[in-house]
Parts: sequence; structure tokens; C-alpha cells
Amino acid sequence: MSRLLPLVVAGPLLGAAFLVAFGRLLPRIATDAVAAVVAAGTTALSVLLLTRSSPVATEWVGGWEPVAGRSVGIVLVGDAAGTGLATLVCLLTVAVLVYSWRYFEEVPHKNPGAFPALVLLFQAGMCGFSLTGDLFDAFVFFELMGVAAYALTGYRVEDSKAVQGALTFGVLNSLGAYATLMGIGLLYARTGELGMRQIGARLDGQGPADALVVTAFVLVASGLLVKAAAVPFHFWLPDAHAVAPSPVCMLLSGVMVELGVYGVWRVHTFVFAGPGGVPSADVGLCLVVLGSVTAVLGALLCWQQHHLKRLLAYSTIAHTGLFLVGVGLLRPESTAGVALYVVGHAGAKAALFACTGILLDRYGSVDEHELFGRATGLRLVGVLYTVAALALAGLPPFGTALGKGTVEEASGFAGTMLFTVVSALTGAAVLRVAARVFRGLGPRPRRASEQETKGGDEEPETRGRLSRVPLPMVAVPVALLAGSLALGAWPGLGERAGAGFGGPPELAPHWTLASVLTGLVSVACAAGCAVLALRRDTPQEPYAWTEPLRRLHSGHIGDYVAWFVLGVALLGALAFSGSLL
Repeated sequence: MSRLLPLVVAGPLLGAAFLVAFGRLLPRIATDAVAAVVAAGTTALSVLLLTRSSPVATEWVGGWEPVAGRSVGIVLVGDAAGTGLATLVCLLTVAVLVYSWRYFEEVPHKNPGAFPALVLLFQAGMCGFSLTGDLFDAFVFFELMGVAAYALTGYRVEDSKAVQGALTFGVLNSLGAYATLMGIGLLYARTGELGMRQIGARLDGQGPADALVVTAFVLVASGLLVKAAAVPFHFWLPDAHAVAPSPVCMLLSGVMVELGVYGVWRVHTFVFAGPGGVPSADVGLCLVVLGSVTAVLGALLCWQQHHLKRLLAYSTIAHTGLFLVGVGLLRPESTAGVALYVVGHAGAKAALFACTGILLDRYGSVDEHELFGRATGLRLVGVLYTVAALALAGLPPFGTALGKGTVEEASGFAGTMLFTVVSALTGAAVLRVAARVFRGLGPRPRRASEQETKGGDEEPETRGRLSRVPLPMVAVPVALLAGSLALGAWPGLGERAGAGFGGPPELAPHWTLASVLTGLVSVACAAGCAVLALRRDTPQEPYAWTEPLRRLHSGHIGDYVAWFVLGVALLGALAFSGSLL
């Protein structure tokens, strides 16, 4: 079974290579079909590997196995976490390709294979990052998915805003990559190893961690936190989502950002969790502090947005903060809860971006105020948008509620309050949009000429304004929400997730009265906040008290680079706090 692991990465790579070579010679329907078949086949393979993930399979690609304990080959590890995340990547890739069926103009001209080839390349990078057991290979796959993501974000090259968003995305993520590479270099200089388990074993044999090891952790984690869009490394995410095509946003928010959180967990678990690594208390402090700040800031900015893609992007930042808090607890049950939360969130958030894409292509706008009452005829899309908002807020029995409830029980009262407030506020923002756009509820918003978050006058991503919504663009969000619902209702799935992260059976994710009640409280709070927002007249300009937050997001890359440097320093101060105090 281990010999099948490389095919999860090689399949999409070969599919992308085929489309690059022959895409110009094939009609659009053929290139889309090739990409869909490759992605679906890889999905079936990853599901098979997930069901056979115990005992853990390990494959040295090309037969380059370690000699005398030293390894230079590419190692792939088929554990439950890696194969599960690869399965999520593949499923979302299939959803994106189906949603995008004959969606774009052919850019660049007469090359219909360009977009599906980039999507397959993106899939290969993300699957490789999920499965690799080697730190340097993780960096390579990290860069592969980054390059594909930059190109997909700036796919509409004739639009200067798209190019600027992709440039910001590329610069900040490249800085993160440089930090990660420097951290890997320090670890290699200390241990002479690149395999994660091998590095961890060498560090454990050299005694307690010194400044070099802690510095390596800070640098590697900084790069991964840029990909995860944790505060203050998050500035690229709203800019990228505002200009990226809707199907690309489904992948960025649905799974790529979460890969950064997964990377932090994996590197800590296999490299730094032993006696020679960074003390658990310091790691937990770093992740819980950064996660809490990220969650609160993301939720506040989410509430302030009227540009729907930016609103959903800040919602992703807020939930990433919650994921980091769950991982930072460093307990198997909370990590298993985060895993379910990530999968449930992926379904709900991708469905929301799919519905937003329908609004863009039907009305040429993603501005909440401009769309007021214009989508009353899209009843099914309105229902989907509302259901996704409730799932985001934590409505049982969605998978988001099961994962959130599990982490809340592991985090205590303070953690429960944080999760409830953040999920309620982000859910409320989306419910407010659903009520205004699809039902025309509340006072009609005043037009604001200087609105910072305005999303009007956008170009449709289809060949023109849609007179009727194509079936794939509706079927995909329906399937995604059904999957998110099934995740929470599937008997025994929580126990399997708990076992995959090494937790005891009695602490595996499962429904309890407390988790159901906190989920219902979150939804009630979200609905209450949305109702209060609809009863008030919409301010012409953003609230004055949010001015400092808005100024932080200046749109200038130089400012974002300065925040990146400050973030690395902050992470270093938190990581070294145990030694300094």
C-alpha cells in the first residue's frame, strides 16, 4: 500500500504536465474533463490510503532508503493526519473543477489548459506538503503550492488589482519561505538530518534546547504562520481574496491556509516536541497568544467588511486563530477536534465563496450595500448562504460544531468564551449579508463614495452576466454543505479522528450536552447580532473606533514587510520567554 503514496502527488503533476503540453491543441471541454478525471482519480486513491492509514505506511520515493541511518531521499508518510488532509485537498480540488466548468474566459488566449493545469499543480503541492516526512521536502512542496497559488490569484492578468494582490501574496509568502529555509539550515547544521523524525531524534540525543534550536523553531514556525495568515502575518490574505477568482478563493480559504496550521502542528510534533526540542509550555504560549489575537482581530474586521470576499477572508483569519488555539493546547483530543473543525469549516467556507461567485457573475458586484435586495430571486442560493453562515457559527450537528465543542471542552471556560464570541461574530456578519442581499431586510444602505470596503463594479468571471445559474455552480455548494453536515452526524468518525492523533478513546471527539448547548448559544448570539445590525441605519463610513485597525491594513507591501519582521520578533520573544523569566 505504501507504494501508492507517491501517486497522490505524481498524478496531479503528470496531469498538469499533459495539459501544459497539449492544452493548446484540445478544446476547452477536453481540458476540463482531463483535469476532473485526474483529480477524481487522485481523490479515490487518497480515500483508499486514508482507510489503510493504520499501521502507518512509509515510502522512500525511488528506493532511496536511509543508509547507516542517513537519508537523502524523498520520504512520504501515510498517517491518518496526512492522508486525511490530502483527501480534503483532493475533494476540494474536484469541487473547484466542477464549479469552474466552462467558467472562465480562456486566459491566456487560446490556451484552455492553463487554469486546470495550475489547479492540478496546486493540488500536487498541497498533497505533497500533507504527506511528506522530510522538512526540506516540505519546504519544496510549500513553494510549489505557493507559486501555483500566486499564478491563480493573478490569473486575470489584464486586471491591475489582480496583479497587485498576487504580488503582495507572493512577496509576503516568499519572506516566510526564506525564514523557513533559514530555520531548516540551522537544524541541518546542528543534526545533519532533514527528516522530521530523524531531526527530532538527534535533538533529543543532544540534551535540552539551546538558543540555536529555539531560533530554528521561531524561523520555521514564522514561515508556516505566514501561510496560515496568523496575525501579524495575515495581511496578504484579504488582498489576495479580494482579487482572486471565486473558485481559487475556495481553495485558498478552504484548505491552503489550514495547511499552515497543519505544518506548525506537524513540525512541532515530530521535530521539537521531545526533550531536546522547545519546551511545551513555550510552544503552547506562542500558539495560544497568537491564535487568540488572530481570532479576535479577524472577527472584528470581518464584522466591519462590506466587500463580501474580504468579509469571508477575515472570517478565515478568525477561524485560523481558533485552530491555532486548539493546536496550542498540545492535547490529542483538542488536536483531533481541530481536525474536524478544519474539515467542517472547509465545506462551509468553500460553499460561501461558491455562492459569492454566483452573485458576482449575476450582478457584477460583491458589495453588500450595492447588492441590497437584488438577489431576492435567488432563493436556493440564499438558503445555501444562510445555512453556511449557521454552520460557520457552530450549529449542531455540522462538523464545525463537533470540532468546536471538542476544543472548547479541552480549553476550559476562557477558551469556550473565545470560541463562542468569535464564531458568533463571524457567523453574524455572514447572516447579516444573507438578510440584506437575499431578503432585502433592514434599512436600505446609503451609497458611500469613499467606502474602503466597497466591492462594486467588479468584472464577472464568466463570459458575461448570468441570466440563469448553471447547475454545477449550485450543485457544488449543496454537496459541500452536505459533506460538512455529514461530518458531524457520521457515527464513529470522531472516534477515528481521536485515534488518528493518539488520543484515548474516552476523550475522542463526540457530542456532549455541553458542546450542543455552546453551539446553540453561538448560533443564537450570531442571529441576535445580525438582527441588531439590521435594525440600525447603516453608517456611511466605517466606525471611528476601527480607524486604527484599518490603518494597519494600508495596502503597502513595505508596511506588511515591517509587520512580518515585528511578528518574527514577537514570536521569538514568546518562544524565549521560558528562558528569560
